[in-house]
Amino acid sequence: MADFPHTVAELGEGELLSRIFPRLGGPRMLLGPGDDAAVVAAPDGRSVLSIDTLVQDQDFRLQWPGGYRTTGYDVGWKCAAQNLSDINAMGAVATSLAVSLTLPGETPVSWIEGLADGLSAALRALGAENCTVAGGDLGRGNQLVVTAAVTGDLQEQNPVLRSGALPGDVLAVCGGLGQAAAGLALLESSLPYAELGSRERSLTAAQSRPCPPLAAGPAAAAAGAHAMMDISDGLVRDAGRLGKASGVRIDLDPEALRAEAEPLAGPAATLGADPMSWVLGGGEDHGLLAAFAPGQKLPRGFRRVGTARAPGDGVRVVTVAGAEPAFVGWDHFGG
Repeated sequence: MADFPHTVAELGEGELLSRIFPRLGGPRMLLGPGDDAAVVAAPDGRSVLSIDTLVQDQDFRLQWPGGYRTTGYDVGWKCAAQNLSDINAMGAVATSLAVSLTLPGETPVSWIEGLADGLSAALRALGAENCTVAGGDLGRGNQLVVTAAVTGDLQEQNPVLRSGALPGDVLAVCGGLGQAAAGLALLESSLPYAELGSRERSLTAAQSRPCPPLAAGPAAAAAGAHAMMDISDGLVRDAGRLGKASGVRIDLDPEALRAEAEPLAGPAATLGADPMSWVLGGGEDHGLLAAFAPGQKLPRGFRRVGTARAPGDGVRVVTVAGAEPAFVGWDHFGG
């Protein structure tokens, strides 16, 4: 016989919390769930803070056209990854995370338990095992919404801002570029998920369970990166933001971009897509974009993709296939 109850409405808030929190935790917690707020150690005396939200049918689908079903584990993992990436982009190390869940009453209890497991697994697998899940909030609504706020420790370093790039700086990326966008295109297609090969499935995993390079942020900060940011909305859009904040123009190198696009050529041909559009416009790999002094040895994992020029306040793709890309990144309200 299946375990009862099956849904969060049948279980109730108190019992649901009792199933979630034993799956979470962490070493920095001075006072954990049970009071009105948690107390978490802040060794540096400063805290970096960020917040991000995943909304059903906006940021993920429960059922994809090809048959893939998004699990709670997927959403928990992705929630952790995108929030940890923002802390990483400041050169900091995540210390605590609080999660707010809005749930329809018919949500299966097992889906929420999977979310807690995915969140906890991502912290361990991505190298943020010292990040404490300090608590959160539960509410009822018409669709699934997962919001997380995360704090970070600068470890006595200065934060790396978007606004520090200088003329002549080398622009470099670390982490995936275009892979999550390719995975999204595969999930949105009518190709049966069960028939996808291992390469295609690895791309769908990059979308559902991204792996930001968390060691790279503090390493870039220690190496003296002038500017840095998370690539969450696409290389062109986010490079433009870095350029505007720094007062420089970013020239993206077409040869470097072609090298990034080449491994995606096979899946792109299957879908009749342009792999360059994924490289330029896809951001959910949650890699890093950083500016380094010319001639400086790039930290491990970083690849050059462009140069900062003056004067300016945006981005220019020097020439890719003779034309500007049609899609240059994600905008929640821009279509």
